[in-house]
Amino acid sequence: MRSSGILLHISSLPSPGGIGSMGDEAYAFADFLQASGIRIWQVLPIGPTGYGESPYQSSSVFAGNPLLISCGRLREEGLLTFTDEEEFVPSDPEKVEYDAVRENKEMLLRRCYDESRERLSGQIDEFCRKNAWVQDYALFTALKKHFGGVMWTKWPDADIRFRRPEAVKRYRKELSAEIDYHIFCQYLFRKQWFSLKKYCNERSVLLFGDMPIYVAEDSADTWTHPDIFQLDKNLVPKRVAGVPPDYFSADGQLWGNPLYRWHYLRSRKYDWWVERMKGMAELYDMIRIDHFIGFANYYSVKNGMPNARKGRWVIGPGKALFKRLDHEVPGIRIIAEDLGCVNNRVRKLLDWCGYPGMKVLTFGFDSDESNPHFIGLYEKNTVAYTGTHDNDTTLGWARKASPKALAFAEKTLGFSGADEAPEAFIKALFKGPCDTVVIPMQDVLGLDTYARMNYPGTTGNNWLWRMKPDQLSLDLSMKYYRLNRETDRL
Repeated sequence: MRSSGILLHISSLPSPGGIGSMGDEAYAFADFLQASGIRIWQVLPIGPTGYGESPYQSSSVFAGNPLLISCGRLREEGLLTFTDEEEFVPSDPEKVEYDAVRENKEMLLRRCYDESRERLSGQIDEFCRKNAWVQDYALFTALKKHFGGVMWTKWPDADIRFRRPEAVKRYRKELSAEIDYHIFCQYLFRKQWFSLKKYCNERSVLLFGDMPIYVAEDSADTWTHPDIFQLDKNLVPKRVAGVPPDYFSADGQLWGNPLYRWHYLRSRKYDWWVERMKGMAELYDMIRIDHFIGFANYYSVKNGMPNARKGRWVIGPGKALFKRLDHEVPGIRIIAEDLGCVNNRVRKLLDWCGYPGMKVLTFGFDSDESNPHFIGLYEKNTVAYTGTHDNDTTLGWARKASPKALAFAEKTLGFSGADEAPEAFIKALFKGPCDTVVIPMQDVLGLDTYARMNYPGTTGNNWLWRMKPDQLSLDLSMKYYRLNRETDRL
């Protein structure tokens, strides 16, 4: 079935409090999607953000980001009292000011905890019974605060670094109030998330999630399960993830994430991965696995290297993992992010799995018609994008493109001038052969580079963009409804 989607992270919604949340604006966006005939809402990873506020460096693969909780919804439910004046108001409505947002949101959530934890105790106990991960995540988060925010491998108490039972028992008691607070926040997050998901699904809108293949070194996952990662006797990664040098980067990209001990995981029937994918299947209707290439072969760099030049390719788990996942999590709808170093091993695994891969239209005009992202080569079982969170908006791309690349795009897609590029790119994808097309909201709105979400390999100016409150209109939804109808995507 042909369908269309929009990529818009929750943080980019125009909610009160300086950051998008699962409040009224999220429900209004679901209504907009339904009215537009758009059946997919793609979001970025929803876990607590890590280094540089990146959702791809989260402190947990299971937890939700408390910053995305709607305080307005809590007030409506009688769980939190506050005045509008107490909620943070940003100086720039199109950017997230993370430090100020975090301070304000935490103040309100701790007040909510004080006001409502007793009456919610029964629901929270049930939540804990169904989500075994939450106790370790809450302890990890409380310990991080207790030790001044330093990475867990640098905690001064070796006993708790190594999770020795007596130390775990002692800190659970000593930090019990802080642990309970973080469990409370996770309960609120899940409650709001599943309420929003139900609302979307009732309107025939699917929630499309994004799952990074790797976990952050400074995460509850590596602390809780050090045996499944390539760590030394001091629990420090021996080798880390990245990608080799290419056309875009002479040094490659050194991500620094700990690598998996795939042979050991295989001996355990991939139990950790099974639990992770079960969690993802519960949260989302569709799941994009970031860096799918790493399951066929992954790039391994010795920890401590200054860049990714001197790494090596290692064979990944391949079919064995996905046979197990198919058995344990049947029916899960996976999309493979297969951008980057695609070799025959990757192609064979993708063909065997049958998962749709990805194409990015703005990548398709920097050479000739043999470019794998050239629209003339797109196939049915593919999810096609104008762009992703990691590259420029289509307007930004067109205004910076070389005269040759822009002329190639103009000739192929039938437009004239950079300002016409977003519209032409979107129409070309909708009319194209791919079963699924997804457009970043920035391209739907025709925005320039200032609205770009991420500059890979940099920190400090990423994950900031927010939509303005008045940008969803009836005219815009009718325009997309007509386009979906004309291209048989309703």
